[in-house]
Amino acid sequence: MNKKISKSKPGGTRRGSFLVPVRSNEEAVTRGTPETGFSVNFLGVHITGVTFNQVLSQHFVRNSETFLPGEGSELTVKSVMIAFTFPGQGSQSPGMGAAWKDHPSWELVAEAADVAERDVEHLLLTADQEELTETRNAQLATFLVSMIVLDAIERTGVQPAILAGHSLGEYSALTATGVLSFEDGVRLVTERGNAMQIAAEESQGTMAAVLGLDDESVDLACRRTDGDVWVANYNAAGQVVIAGSPSAIDEAAIAAKELGAKRTIPIKVGGAFHTPFMSPARDRLRKAISEADLRTPTSPVFANVDAEIHTGSDEWASLLGAQLTSPVQWRKTLLGLEESGASVLLEIGPGKALSGMAKRTVPGITTASINSPDAVDSLLETLSSIADGATPALEEGEKLYAVERLVVSPGTGIFTPHESAVLGTDLAIGQLVGKVGDMDIHTPFAGNLQGLLALSGERVATSQPIAWLRAATSGHQ
Repeated sequence: MNKKISKSKPGGTRRGSFLVPVRSNEEAVTRGTPETGFSVNFLGVHITGVTFNQVLSQHFVRNSETFLPGEGSELTVKSVMIAFTFPGQGSQSPGMGAAWKDHPSWELVAEAADVAERDVEHLLLTADQEELTETRNAQLATFLVSMIVLDAIERTGVQPAILAGHSLGEYSALTATGVLSFEDGVRLVTERGNAMQIAAEESQGTMAAVLGLDDESVDLACRRTDGDVWVANYNAAGQVVIAGSPSAIDEAAIAAKELGAKRTIPIKVGGAFHTPFMSPARDRLRKAISEADLRTPTSPVFANVDAEIHTGSDEWASLLGAQLTSPVQWRKTLLGLEESGASVLLEIGPGKALSGMAKRTVPGITTASINSPDAVDSLLETLSSIADGATPALEEGEKLYAVERLVVSPGTGIFTPHESAVLGTDLAIGQLVGKVGDMDIHTPFAGNLQGLLALSGERVATSQPIAWLRAATSGHQ
């Protein structure tokens, strides 16, 4: 089964990331071909052996006709550091999977159903609002939609330089960067949702958003309340979520109003998440985490509990357990992404909540919500526009549109191209491109084969680009 989002090797450098920090919009000069690899002069650092996917995912290419195999070329690319962020519970909506049902990435639904032993397709297509609001359903459904969108994005070749996830979204980020396999991600999210729902039923709680008040004042409003209420999410400037017993929430809302809050809005969730009310769930989740195979992330990930980057697998085992009863430090995470050099923040999954928080907290970072096949189809064009200052027209030459597609390897092994994989050939959806070991490589896209990005006999890794297709004719600006 082709699971591009599940990284099979611990550690190492993710294909699609440069070996130097991408922290500015300086231009780089690149020479080479897809067959020989590219050499890059970037911020005074000379890098050789850069792959086509690295050029595509970290830079936005002008004059893409120079990529024709066998032609040495020079082209100018503009660097943009991409951050992937993943939403948490509350972003779900009925029917949110409908747009993906005929997409190749929908294959993940059957795999998730086998692992979770649940009818996940029902959750994504036909569950109503009430059913989908239940914690055990909301978490699994939101995670899976994020994974479907991620898989679709990875098929275009776009990769992140840095990642973060809000609450449940942290599991999505860790799956995207290889700390968790897809299967372990599904298992842990299923266990987390079940454990949190049981904990919520034992201690009745709710949540509310306090608007127009700084973090310290919201914390003070909670401390002034004679009841169980705490800050659960520091989301953005002027947006803090509190959680606790319903009566304590009401008291804290009055205290917040006295301190200058504009208003307090109840949040329809099934419990007081990220508070001591979730302590019973933490013990159950810790056991599940101890049974998972946590690996070193292939790209940096910010943690919810301290808004810091953590790179050790042992660290993440502890952090995921602590996250259940600790407030989400999302505002500090956004500031950390900005400080790390992120210039584009892509929200991967249902809803647009994280993009809204980013616009309020780090207005200098460009945001985009990627939650539908249409959004994925226009992603490269969107990123090209961002790299060009959101100006539609580029200099004379061909622009690389989202019609450029990459066929990636389903696993690790020796690549053997199929005899029909000839440059300039029109390929149909499902047509055989070649083999990696004993695994067939079928193209999930229809298009004209522009070139093979792996050589016959080359050992390739999971998710490594194998072929480059053009699904339609690119236009000229």
